[in-house]
Order: sequence, then structure tokens, then C-alpha cells
Amino acid sequence: MTPAGSELRRTLGLGDAAVVGLGSMIGAGIFAALAPAAGAAGSGLLLALAGAAVVAYCNALSSARLAARYPASGGTYVYGRERLGEFWGYLAGWSFIVGKTASCAAMALTVGAYVWPEQAHTVAVAAVVALTAVNYGGIQKSAWLTRVIVAVVLAVLASVVVVCLGSGRSDAGRLDIGLSGGAGGVLQAAGLLFFAFAGYARIATLGEEVRDPRRTIPRAIPLALGLTLAVHGCVAVAVLSVLGPVGLGQATAPLADAVRTAGLPGLVPVVRAGAAVAALGSLLALILGVSRTTLAMARDRHLPQALAAVHPRFQVPHRAELAVGAVVAVLAATVDVRGAIGFSSFGVLVYYAVANASAWTLDPSRLSRVVPALGLIGCVVLAFSLPAVSVVVGVGVLAVGVVAYGVRGQQVPR
Repeated sequence: MTPAGSELRRTLGLGDAAVVGLGSMIGAGIFAALAPAAGAAGSGLLLALAGAAVVAYCNALSSARLAARYPASGGTYVYGRERLGEFWGYLAGWSFIVGKTASCAAMALTVGAYVWPEQAHTVAVAAVVALTAVNYGGIQKSAWLTRVIVAVVLAVLASVVVVCLGSGRSDAGRLDIGLSGGAGGVLQAAGLLFFAFAGYARIATLGEEVRDPRRTIPRAIPLALGLTLAVHGCVAVAVLSVLGPVGLGQATAPLADAVRTAGLPGLVPVVRAGAAVAALGSLLALILGVSRTTLAMARDRHLPQALAAVHPRFQVPHRAELAVGAVVAVLAATVDVRGAIGFSSFGVLVYYAVANASAWTLDPSRLSRVVPALGLIGCVVLAFSLPAVSVVVGVGVLAVGVVAYGVRGQQVPR
């Protein structure tokens, strides 16, 4: 039961909900994840992208069904708790908060690296403070800013695609699909590329702020995911056609390098600015999602109950937002977490594994269980195909969460 005074106001329609998902997915992931994925998969990059998209689609359908049944803040934390039991909901929430908090810091540092490399940490902290203030002012302000960011990023990505495919350096032969990285490399790349799709959960975690959630959320999630897949596919093809899998795997700023190689270096500053704006969009949506999951877990006393407060005027979980912003700012100021893509993917894949397991329980018919079964298997396979360091750290963080749950020594109140 939701404590009095901690309910959120339903203000988001289909367009706003879909845009929040787009802002999460069409963000820094496409600027950052292509190079390490190409390095792992080689000529199998497009296969890896397709694999990541299939798993993401299964996860999206499972999440949409669950969000329609349980339209409350918290996403899979709530679904796991209601369908599988308190522990599994807690594990999903723990994975999401820890993984996405690190991802927030990574996005903040990405902003700093593109805007002012010599002062990346300072810029990162400023970005976190500014976006926390925007979120504090209300969900509608966040949705409006996200629309602006999505429009800018789409324009930049469209420019990259047009320049690359229209240049004399573009060669369709570089798109030949093979397995130069081996099957393991393709799976690892799919796990890394999942980072670029893992944003549609933001729609579900905002379920308590969406109007008519039983109709809106199941429509908004597939819409946002479909548009994202189309954009990511076009960008991957365009960049590959210019750099090839080897060149892309070695690139430090793949989209900027592709534009430079295509013969239009004057567009590089625009691409760098677009990457910074994209990272801002991802950071904005990440803070929204993490704070809402924090709110849900605080309501159930898995986190300090003071974090469950909702601002009486702005109707946002203001204490949760300030706490998340403070932690992310400290990380951004002191730690270089730009290599956290693998760790973030591991945590989110565990999160969606719980979502698919929860969706499995909704309908006993075999046909209804095909998608959650595929999603569950896909999440587990991709999670343990990630680089060994990411897997070890991820398992360690999950173990800490399990210990914390055990120390707490009591079940979550229903």
C-alpha cells in the first residue's frame, strides 16, 4: 500500500511517455557502444545489433504487459515483488539502482569529455546538478527538455547517416556479415549493445505518472523501441560502410571519426556537440528512472523511508532525486566510470530477467509464454557473455545486495 502523501500525479500522455523512452535509448549509447561492440564482434556487428534488438523487444513486450497490470513507480521492482515474491522484486530493484547509478556517472563524464575534456569531472558534476534541478521542478519540465534533446540528437544522427552513405568512402563491401569475432564475440557485442537499448524501462518506472497507463504504456514501449532500432540500425550501417569493422573497433569517437573519414571534418564539432546533448538526455532519463525505483523501494522500507516523500507542489520524489543526484555527483567527481558499459548492461540484464520471469506468470497458455521465455534466456546468455570483469563485478554487487536483504531480516510489507 502506498503511504499517504507519497502518490505521484498522472500527467504524461502517449507522446510524452514515448519521448522519455526515446530520450533514454537514443542517447550516448549509440555514440559509445558501437566501438567496443565492433571490437568484440568484428564483421558480426550487425548480427550482434539484431540479437540485442530481439532480446530488447522480448523484454519490452514483457514490461509492457506487466506495466499495464501494475501501473506504479518502480518498474520490475514492483512486478517481481507482486509476481515472484519480495526477494526477487528487491533483487531487480537493487540491480537497477546500482547499475544505473554507475551509468548515470558514466553519462555525466561523457558530457564532460565532449564539452571540455580537460575539465571533464567539473562539467560532469555541473551537468548532474543542473539536471537534478530540472527533475526537481516536475515531470512535465523533464518531458519538455527530453523532447528538445531527442530532436537535436536525431538531427545530428541523420546528418551522420547522410554524410557517410553519400560519401565516396562508403563501401557496401564492408557490411558483409561474418563471424570474424566468433560466436562468443557476437554474443559479447550483443550484451554491450544492449546498453544502447536499455531505456524503455524508464516508461514503466514512470508508470504512476502516466495517464491511462493500461493503454498508454503498452503502446509507448514498443513505439519507442521500434523507432530506436530503426535509428541505431541506420547509424551502424552508415558508420560501418565508412570505417569497416576493424576501423570502427579501434575508433575512440566512432561517429566523429566516420564523418572525418567521409571527408567532412567540419561536421565533427557538431557530432561532438550532439554526443554531449545525447549524454545529457540519457542522464536526465536515468535520474528519473533511478529516483522512481528508489521511491518504490523506500516505500517498502528496503531503503530509508524518508526517501519515499513526494513534494507537495512539484509532485516528484524530491528526496530520492536529491539523494540520487548527490551520489552520482560524487562518483562523477572522483571516479572514471566511462568503462562501466559492461557492468551497467549486466545489472540491467538481470533486471529484465526478473521482468521476463514475472511476465511468465501472467498467463499459463504456452503461446503467451513464448516471448518471456525467449527474453529470459536471452538476458541470461547475454549477461554471462559480457567481459569477465563486468560479470565478476556484477555478481559481486548482486551478492552484496543479497547479504543486505538477509541482514534486514524481515519480509517486505505488502
